[in-house]
Amino acid sequence: MVFFDGPGGTQVPDTVIEAVGRYYRESNANAGGTFATSRDSDALVAEAHAAVADLFGAADPGEIAFGANMTTLTLHISRSIVATMGPNDEIVVTGLDHEGNVGPWRSAAGDRGLRIRTVRIDPADCTLDLDDLDRMLTAKTRVLAVGWASNAVGTINPIEEIVRRAHDVGAWVYVDAVHYAPHVAMDVLAAGADFVVASTYKFFGPHLGALYGRRQVLQRLPSYKIRPAEHRFETGTGNFEGQAGALAAVEYIADVGRTFGEVGADASRRESVVAGMRAIRTYEMALFTRLVDGLTAIKGVRLYGIADRARFAERTPTAAVRVDGVSPGAMSRALGDEGIATWHGDFYATGLIERLGLADEGGVLRIGLTHYNTSDEVDQLLEALERHSVASRPRPAAQPA
Repeated sequence: MVFFDGPGGTQVPDTVIEAVGRYYRESNANAGGTFATSRDSDALVAEAHAAVADLFGAADPGEIAFGANMTTLTLHISRSIVATMGPNDEIVVTGLDHEGNVGPWRSAAGDRGLRIRTVRIDPADCTLDLDDLDRMLTAKTRVLAVGWASNAVGTINPIEEIVRRAHDVGAWVYVDAVHYAPHVAMDVLAAGADFVVASTYKFFGPHLGALYGRRQVLQRLPSYKIRPAEHRFETGTGNFEGQAGALAAVEYIADVGRTFGEVGADASRRESVVAGMRAIRTYEMALFTRLVDGLTAIKGVRLYGIADRARFAERTPTAAVRVDGVSPGAMSRALGDEGIATWHGDFYATGLIERLGLADEGGVLRIGLTHYNTSDEVDQLLEALERHSVASRPRPAAQPA
């Protein structure tokens, strides 16, 4: 198999698989007990929170909460956030985002009669219209929900600038970093966002969600929990085996940094993680340039999003394409039959695909590169794409003798 399906969920290293199995074998117990396996389980959970704080660049593991996935966490936390809002308050979402950072806000706002406003995109390069963002942000705005990077077309938003503009009107900023986290080093403190959420299965871990919330903001929120629960935003017994895998995933990225990055032997885990993500970023974008060069050489292929190589710092190595004469679904199936995994459709970036006029056309074919892909795999994909593209073209009519 050749895995270009990373934006839907990455493959995991052996160390993650082993960490999950080791938890079951050696410390499988509920929290808060006085016996050895429960104490070991509690220690592992604490270390998992600390590791994810290092990945996010958070200063305090207490600002990290785990949940089932990004969408479920957002559905939960949005309820608490909206409970602080009044009848004239507004929430701003964007037309570039995954529905996981749109639908929960629409649902919560609907329950309380709040207004939702949506920031437009520029369909030419699939970027946010920042002038429209300024028009949407007003004194009534209480929350801006925005993605750090688009899971469909790879656009990286200028999140620090966006956060600054939202904070200027007194709004909180809730950032979906699911697609950003596997590709670029995160620094939530530098970004200044109030909330940042990701899913560990998108950065080489198990199916689990992780949320950073700025402590001063978290303390102001009501929590929907049962009385005995100690954590205000982790309801019920946690997925401890998943947290063991999340810890191992962060350690894996740190090990990439120690092996391929520029860090000393005494580097902290955070320093090693940043070095690992920088090494990953450099490798992936070189591979992505090879992919784009090949795609543009194939007749009938259109790439959506930022295509200017001078602006590749503004995108992830995720390509959304269409091939003339072949539906995205048909092409994805043809590639899949050859052992090449891609995705097709809208990937829950429903508003974006609608804005591009592709909702009734099958969406796009998504090719997501990660650092475990190789140049040979890219070449294999390009050869298959061209072959299926040529096969789909109508043959010229026979000329009379």
